[in-house]
Amino acid sequence: MSDEKNKVMKETLYLVGTPIGNLADISERAVKVLSEVDFIAAEDTRNSVRLLSALGIKKELVSYHEHNKRESGAKIIARLLAGESCALITDAGMPAISDPGEDMVVRCAESGIVVSVIPGPCAAVSALSVSGLPTGRFAFEGFLSANKGERIKQLERVKQDERTLIFYEAPHKLRTTLEDMGVVFGNQREISLCREITKLNEEILRTTIGGAIGYYQQREPRGEYVLVVGGFKGKVIDEDTLELISLSPEEHVEKYVSEGFSRMDAIKRAAKDRGMTKSELYKILNA
Repeated sequence: MSDEKNKVMKETLYLVGTPIGNLADISERAVKVLSEVDFIAAEDTRNSVRLLSALGIKKELVSYHEHNKRESGAKIIARLLAGESCALITDAGMPAISDPGEDMVVRCAESGIVVSVIPGPCAAVSALSVSGLPTGRFAFEGFLSANKGERIKQLERVKQDERTLIFYEAPHKLRTTLEDMGVVFGNQREISLCREITKLNEEILRTTIGGAIGYYQQREPRGEYVLVVGGFKGKVIDEDTLELISLSPEEHVEKYVSEGFSRMDAIKRAAKDRGMTKSELYKILNA
């Protein structure tokens, strides 16, 4: 009965979850489907060849990614309608989640093609589970725009969302993203930075946005990140404070100094505005 239930069917697209770092996380059902479908559509065939080789699977691979999804998607749909079966995989995790596979699922729905999911690892949910933040209600925001203006608008749209927020971010953009989150959300907002989940260098940092900014002033971001941000708790940042935390740390302190405060008092006030400890801000100023 079990074998029959998991039989690979023709004219079906299988969304197959693959490991996000640890090969041991692949499921038996995923291996069965990858072994038995007629062909596999992959985001990066070079990465997928390595995965399939490690699993001892030899199968036809076709490229399907953001830049060829229209043309390649049409060919995949044609083959499915002709009676073949296909497994869709992404570089890591669940296809169709912040991924061009979303478009393929829509195409299949429009064409009357069956879509079946083979659950697997998901970086967003994995990070949420270890974040230490509320998990009952959450919103997945995926990658923020590379354009600063649009990125700020995206953050503004969710700044008063009471749900836990989940973002993906690349290491080279992490510092800028954290700074923008500090401006929009306030530096006192809780955040969990989950790096290289399931991999050898896995790291979970639970802190505030201000604390994260300070932490990465001293360290180079490495690896892929999932940022889990605490939801809005009813405290709106006033316009004066918002203007102050949009300044650089040094400019923020100098603003208070110009108003007559001693430098140490200025640092203390600026740190409070930015949701940081005085020592964290002091380290940034003297880096």
